[in-house]
Amino acid sequence: MLFVLICAGLLLIVLASVGLPLLAGVRASPSRGQYDRAVYCDQLGEVERDLARGVLTQEEAEGARLEIQRRLLAVDVAAGAATENPAIDTVAAARSPRVAAAVILFVVLGAGGLYWRLGEPALSDAPFESRPAMPAEAAAPPSEAVEGQTNIRQAAERLERRLRDDPSSSGGWVLYARTESLLGDWGKATDAYKHAIDLGLRSGDVFAGYGEVQVMAADGVVSPAARDAFSTALAADATNAVARFYLAVSDAQAGDERKAIDEWLELAAGLSEDTPMRGEIARRIADAAKSAGIDPPPLPKGLTAEAPPPGPTPEQVQAAAAMPPAERAKMINGMIDQLAERLRTQPNDLDGWMRLGRAYFAKGEAAKAVDAYDHASALKPGDPGIELQTVAALLAGMKPGESPPPRATRLLTDVAAVAPDAPEVLWYLGIVAARDGRAAEAREKWTRLLASLPASGEDAKMVRAALGELKGK
Repeated sequence: MLFVLICAGLLLIVLASVGLPLLAGVRASPSRGQYDRAVYCDQLGEVERDLARGVLTQEEAEGARLEIQRRLLAVDVAAGAATENPAIDTVAAARSPRVAAAVILFVVLGAGGLYWRLGEPALSDAPFESRPAMPAEAAAPPSEAVEGQTNIRQAAERLERRLRDDPSSSGGWVLYARTESLLGDWGKATDAYKHAIDLGLRSGDVFAGYGEVQVMAADGVVSPAARDAFSTALAADATNAVARFYLAVSDAQAGDERKAIDEWLELAAGLSEDTPMRGEIARRIADAAKSAGIDPPPLPKGLTAEAPPPGPTPEQVQAAAAMPPAERAKMINGMIDQLAERLRTQPNDLDGWMRLGRAYFAKGEAAKAVDAYDHASALKPGDPGIELQTVAALLAGMKPGESPPPRATRLLTDVAAVAPDAPEVLWYLGIVAARDGRAAEAREKWTRLLASLPASGEDAKMVRAALGELKGK
């Protein structure tokens, strides 16, 4: 209410400064002819004084009088013309109530329209103490923190250059958004998420990330635009914890603390006991309960650590080993089909899609593996691990000398922009370079990779063998 009164007072001051002069009228300014007559009359008096002092003779004084009178007569003629046409050489002194009313109406309606268009009337106030805590700095020595920040900044710059050349890479925009989020540049992160959404990435994770960076940019306030993003995230994935958390924050900031507490309790019950979000939820519930004047309810027990996905028992593994190859293949296919069928009814199971992709890849069904990884990527866009698995499936079965698929090259480039020295990145970039006829580039990638591997390991042997095939090329 105080804010409204202050705004109303400022508005009255502005309207008074604009309207009162128009209502009071403007004093007319003297015309050019009036100034001229005053000057010529003064000159006539000067001639008479010079004559009396003997500075001028009678004949000189008479000539001067005639010239001044001629000019004075010319001014009178011009004044007569101005009288017939008052718009010439005069300024009206009339009051302007209609103009004042029009100006006042324009100021009021214009200011109201701009606020309705650019402001957020529905956004409630959020005290500073109730806003989300900014991400804490990593508990690392200063030198390590600076080095890590520098590496992230370099990765962001590489991604930015990559996106300038290929702005249609939706996964690249998500990677760039997450990288800028780590650097705390919420404006760039918001813009990057917007690009990814415009390019068709509309998963729950993308919209939740888009909403979260808007909240961070607004110092913890959940704006209507951020709330819309979280609502869209829940429509795509009803289990998205980030979206559910911030929608409850929005309700608390709007004054509905009891509803927010119920939402946080429901969310906490579905989270693992060891997730850090439960601690933040407990703090939020305590603050909301204090604001509502009630006792904070206890946090419900969370889920225990998830058991590993079901697999064959030792007895089944032993039995499968003793089976004839045809029966063993039939058993494996049955398990894969069972997993695929379950994923049709539970399409938000990220781990399930990854297991299905690996199973298809192991069977040599690369196309089905790529499809499974695409489902996983839709649930977690821009994830380097998923993209590298997709690259492996895309490159599977290719013959030496064949040009790699453009999609594999594009995914590799996206991942390399963030982690250029990752072993998988160096390996696959070397494969792409070798199959594309760029032996020197492949040798450089694999030599760097070999230097980072244990010398006696199987991976090192594989890399040395690949380097041996490049000899003479």
